[in-house]
Amino acid sequence: MEVTLVAIFILGYLAITLEHTLKVDKLIPALAMMAIMWAIVALAHLPVFEVDTALRELKPTHLEEILLHHLGKTAEIIIFLLGAMTIVEIIDYFNGFSTIKSFIRTRNAKKMLWIFAILAFVLSAIIDNLTATIVLITILQKVLAQRDQRIWFAGLIIIAANAGGAWSPIGDVTTTMLWIGDKVTTGNLIAYVLVPSIFCLVVPTTIASFLPAFKGEVETQAENEEEKQSKYGAKMLYLGLSAIVFVPVFKTVTHLPPYVGMMLSLAVVATFAEIFSNAKINITSIDEDHEAHASHSPVHSSLSRIELPSILFFLGILLAVAALESLGMLFGFADTLLQTIPNTDIVVVLFGAASAVIDNVPLVAASMGMFSEPMDHPIWHFIAYSAGTGGSMLIIGSAAGVVAMGMEKIDFFWYLKKIAWLALAGFLAGALCFVVMRELLFT
Repeated sequence: MEVTLVAIFILGYLAITLEHTLKVDKLIPALAMMAIMWAIVALAHLPVFEVDTALRELKPTHLEEILLHHLGKTAEIIIFLLGAMTIVEIIDYFNGFSTIKSFIRTRNAKKMLWIFAILAFVLSAIIDNLTATIVLITILQKVLAQRDQRIWFAGLIIIAANAGGAWSPIGDVTTTMLWIGDKVTTGNLIAYVLVPSIFCLVVPTTIASFLPAFKGEVETQAENEEEKQSKYGAKMLYLGLSAIVFVPVFKTVTHLPPYVGMMLSLAVVATFAEIFSNAKINITSIDEDHEAHASHSPVHSSLSRIELPSILFFLGILLAVAALESLGMLFGFADTLLQTIPNTDIVVVLFGAASAVIDNVPLVAASMGMFSEPMDHPIWHFIAYSAGTGGSMLIIGSAAGVVAMGMEKIDFFWYLKKIAWLALAGFLAGALCFVVMRELLFT
């Protein structure tokens, strides 16, 4: 029966990977395999276990208890992401991200490359790498006239955004999972991963700055005076970013789960958004004129633009991995893997390479069930770095790459030929930096 479960997981995983080929949204196989796997566990009365990380052993438990446990852990991540997504959409409602365009005042290609790379690195640590990529490529399209130049910049933005998301607990879904799952703390994550992530940014950007594509001046777009501007745009940008950054501080002070702090931040941002829009504060009530109210309420408008398919995908994939974990299969696989490859550094680097081919969310979810090291063990920080930055090596290897591919119609093989080797150089430089720092400073 366990072989059947693994087969279902592999088939579902394959369907997720071939999403664009099959033209089936990845949330469908994720939800289907999750429901089928848990149904088989229930109908076959398979024994389920809870992993005791302190004793490195499996403790028998009841199906309802373990399912509720995993649902609770998954819900924490989903509610956190919903709050963060809504704040970002509220900022966008006021066109706050157009403020970032004011930082770009040069036509020199090399200088512009560094400006976009640094902006991607910093922004992705705050609003996550996917959103940062969307924002910066949107700005890029308003700044650069020629697509042939834009796709080069877009490729480096992908690398920089993934590097920036790896060292922040709110910068990437995978680091958020590790943070909420009590595998890493904010301070130690930054201490371990920030410098390697900077190497992952600086090495490819430095190499790229010597390439012909970034020599001379770029052709810029004419200013569009009709672009909608809001006098509250800058205020909402700084307020929203500050509110998101406040969440790790709230968790450190109160020791409450991160989603509680995110809900508080959302409440504050939503309050100011309603005041600035002169709309009545009416978030939860439903009246007859709901549609009319939604059209001028920034909160309602922002909630309607949330990427719910991604939320449902996380629900499906995390609970599917949880089914394998509850049967003790991931725990056993980890022992077999470490006996085959005793060096955990090599295992984690292979995880990073694998994240370029397969989705890093289930990859990190599986690693959380495979390894039982305590909180802030270096392996968790290395996993955060590898899973976060390894996806840059293929354009389909990260959410940032996929969205850039769609926005600029970047060819898979063009990226493989022109950008992948830069991403690989950055990934290996950061990984080497991590190992050296760990041996010299943290042991």
